[in-house]
Order: sequence, then C-alpha cells, then structure tokens
Amino acid sequence: MKVAVLGGGAGGTASVAELVLAGHSVHFWARSAETLEPHIKLGGVAFDGKLGEGVAKPTLISTDLKSAISGVEVAVVVLPTFSHSAIANALAAAGWPSNKPVVLNPGHTGGALEFAEAYSRTGRSVPPVVEFSTLTYVARKYRPDGVTISGRAKQLKAAALRGGAEALEIAAKLYPGVTPVRDVIASDLSNVNMVLHPPGAVLAAAWVEATGGSFTFYVDAMTPGVARVMRQLDDERLAVARAFGHELPNLIEEMKLLGTVEADVVDVTDYRAAIAGGEANRRIKGPDSLEYRYYKEDFGHGLLPFLEFARIADVNVPVATSLYRLAQAAVGTDYRIGGRTADAMGIAGMSRDQLIEKVRAP
Repeated sequence: MKVAVLGGGAGGTASVAELVLAGHSVHFWARSAETLEPHIKLGGVAFDGKLGEGVAKPTLISTDLKSAISGVEVAVVVLPTFSHSAIANALAAAGWPSNKPVVLNPGHTGGALEFAEAYSRTGRSVPPVVEFSTLTYVARKYRPDGVTISGRAKQLKAAALRGGAEALEIAAKLYPGVTPVRDVIASDLSNVNMVLHPPGAVLAAAWVEATGGSFTFYVDAMTPGVARVMRQLDDERLAVARAFGHELPNLIEEMKLLGTVEADVVDVTDYRAAIAGGEANRRIKGPDSLEYRYYKEDFGHGLLPFLEFARIADVNVPVATSLYRLAQAAVGTDYRIGGRTADAMGIAGMSRDQLIEKVRAP
C-alpha cells in the first residue's frame, strides 16, 4: 500500500520503520527541514528495539506536503494531538481527496471529531477519519536520525466516524492488533494517557521543576498517593463511558492489552505495582519542565475534552476537574485557548443522544 506518514517525531519515525518493514511504499513528511535533514542524510530512519534493528528507507522524505500526499492511498497522521486542527487545514489546502482515509495515530480523546470539524470549516468534504485510542508505540528519539522503540501495542482500540468502516479496515491492515470499537466515544475514552499522565504530572510538578525530570515517571513518581488519585480518575472515566453505553476495561486491563503492563499481572486494582512493573515504560524519565507534552497535550487535549463529554453525559467528575484546574494554575495557562473544546470538536450544545447519533453508525 502507498502510505504518507505525517510526523517526524518518535511516533512518526517508528511508523515509518514498521510500515517500510511490512513492505509498504512510504512517503515520510515533517514540517521541519531541520528534523528531516539527518534522515535525508542517512537515507531513512534508523531504528532499534521491539522491531529489531536497521535502517528503514521510505520512497520519499520531504517537507512538501503536496509531494508527500501525491499518489498515496492513505495518510497516517502521527503528530501531537494539539496539531490535529493544523494538519486538517494543511491537508485540505493541499487537496487531500475526500474519498481517501486519514488515520490519526493517535487520536487520543476527541481527535477524530476535532480533525473532522476543522476540515469541514475549510469548506471541503471531510474524508473518512479513523482514530486510534493511543499511539501504537512506546518510542523515543535518542538520536536525530533514528528511533528507539521499547514497546509496540499488542491491541489498541480504533474507531471511525460514520461512513468510515472501509477506512477502519485499511487502518487494521496497516497496523496489526487494531481492535475496532463501536464508535469514537469508545476509542476517545480508551485513551490511557488521559488517566496515566495527569495525576503524576500535577502531583510531581515541584519535582519536575526542581530536578528537570531526573526521575522515572512510571516508577519513582508512581507513589501510593499518585496511584490512588489515578484510580479515582479512572473510575470517573469508566462512569462517563457507561453513560454513553460502553463498558470499558479499567486502566490496568487496558494497558495489559497494549502491552505496557505485563501480561502476568493478576491484581488489576493495584495500579502502582502494575504500572511500575511494566517493562516498556519503566526507564522513561519524568518531564523536564512544565512545557513537556504531559502538560501541553494531556490536559488541553485529554482532560478538557473528557470534561466536555462528562458534561454532555451529566456525570460528575470531581477528580478530573480538580487535576485540570490545578494544572492550569501550575502551568499558568488557560487550556481552553487552543484546546479541544466542545466547539472545536463540533459538539457544542449537543445532548448525550445527539452526540451518540453523530458518531454512531446505524
């Protein structure tokens, strides 16, 4: 299959590696010439870890979006979720065809809705949009021309907006292990980062600023108190999911499916032991500042849309609300400015039933 991978970070380079290894013809695009220069010099993406070791060589490496999407069958967006509106506008301007799918890897919470709303505001017909609940990989770029992949999701939830069944099949062919769910609300509320990151990000904020991230986020910062807050936040997530008709696994069960919690974990109520014992995440350092993506992404594009869904479902979520407000105070920002609000997702003023009708195929 001819695929455009849009994004030059750890997720994008990991996707290039996996898709090239699988025999697809890949166009690799990133906005920054500086980001792509080492890959152009190498002729591809160096990779090591779960996918083996080597250099994956795409057929094109370019900062020109029109060139990158020319002749491809599907675009895979592997960018931070706060970039979804911008890439929707860019793809519309570049003439992306309305009959070819766009896969958000990941969509996280509300990604497909925001992408489709931004695209529709350009006046062009919205293409089929698929979103993954979380990124396919645990990956870091420790070198400018390569990526280390310490984890690859075994199963992850995915959904498409209405009319996107064929696009979902294409996404599943590209990424083995994709598990379709009933609608994007189910995939939105299966975003593990929305529960996994905010408690530690807020409760370890002083440690972040004092040490510059010189601690392991999933081990050192996974204290009993953080784990208790995380479990209560997770209970709120599950309550909102039930209000929309979904019975979802708890965080630990979901992470077992992904492979970031070990398969032999029996006690799925012991969040601290299960998360700290996961091999894929255990060496990952804490955020180096309050500008890190755990703060920039997982509140304005994680907890904020979750709060919007909770309001529509009329479910009380005091822990999520408190973490959101504390993060805003600590970081000194208003996440609604540029964040994933109900308006940005095209669901402002909707009732629960109207939102279900919007996202659920007949």
